Amino acid sequence: MPKLAKELSALEVGRLKKPGMHAVGGVAGLYLQVTNAGARTWILRTIVGGKRREMGLGGYPSVTLSLAREKARDARQAIELGRDPVAERAAARRELAAQRGAEITFDEAARKLVASKSAEWKSTKHAAQWSATLETYASPVIGQLQVRDVSLSHVMKILEPIWTTKTETASRLRGRLEAVLDWAQARGYRQGDNPARWKGHLDKLLPKPSKVQRTEHHAALPWEDVGAFMDSLREREGIAARALEFLILTATRSGEVRGMTWREIDLEAGVWTIPASRMKASKEHRVPLSQPAIDLLKSIKQLGAFQEDDIVFPGARHGNPLSDMSLTAVLRRMERGDLTAHGFRSTFRDWAGETTAYPREVIEHALAHQLKDKAEAAYARGTLFDKRRRLMEDWANYITGISAAPEAERQ
Repeated sequence: MPKLAKELSALEVGRLKKPGMHAVGGVAGLYLQVTNAGARTWILRTIVGGKRREMGLGGYPSVTLSLAREKARDARQAIELGRDPVAERAAARRELAAQRGAEITFDEAARKLVASKSAEWKSTKHAAQWSATLETYASPVIGQLQVRDVSLSHVMKILEPIWTTKTETASRLRGRLEAVLDWAQARGYRQGDNPARWKGHLDKLLPKPSKVQRTEHHAALPWEDVGAFMDSLREREGIAARALEFLILTATRSGEVRGMTWREIDLEAGVWTIPASRMKASKEHRVPLSQPAIDLLKSIKQLGAFQEDDIVFPGARHGNPLSDMSLTAVLRRMERGDLTAHGFRSTFRDWAGETTAYPREVIEHALAHQLKDKAEAAYARGTLFDKRRRLMEDWANYITGISAAPEAERQ
């Protein structure tokens, strides 16, 4: 054990300015170290397990003489009990660093999840929708909370206010909350059960979405009026009007039409093949083209030379598709802002169901709907292409006025 030095007073310690190690007494091995730059720190020299060790006790004057002596006595007492305070402090620092490394807020976790999953999502729009939903509803409640601390009470505070009023949004939000928390657990940022899980958990606390959801249908034109509407539409000029006309003829979705390239079209066979990457169900869909639809495409192709990868209905910027609002703008210019482009799929569905004898699976497959009934799905696996071609020809004939009504007895 080092011999005891003369016990200096606080005033005497304050006068120590010469660089070097100055014993201050009071506790064996306690020194004030003064650097060449004038900085002063407390050092305890001792022996632990037969090895000489130096232990820092803090800087002077923030650590006073009396506090330094107290720290030194505690360290020596720990050594006498067989502990190594130097090793303990190093372990504590490592644990703190590890803890800080495992700290991440919910907003940070959400951003990292979206970034990691964006590559497998169809579009940047999907990623933006994810982020927007979480930022709107989750961030105000748990955005700055450590993701490990998110609990059931937080999840309920987010979901309950909108569960019965914005059910579809709330249901999607719950799934996104669950995904973020699952990601955080997989990365080691949290432990325990996921408080946003549905089965066996939230399904006991919240009503089923199907019981409270208010179905909001896209505004649709009655099928009896579609012929007159098409007459008016064909009088409109512009690529957006032609895109809307083609959408109605094929009963397809806006994004499918706007993103269509000439490579997808076989005019000789009368087939439009939409790749899986552009389909809602992520499955390739073959659309039989009626003669009016083929004639419309031919009229566009006569306007100039097109490459296979060119967009059929390009927007104002060369090479880019029409915007989301382009078809809506056509409807508004026709003073039919009460309608939506998507609603014409409902018009087609109503017409086919109410005025034709085509089987339900043929109609649903024409709309690229996934059949819930397994027997129906197995029957429709062949895509019923020939029957769908007759159906779409009848639809085109009806809405273009070639025939007054569909052939109701076709099977």
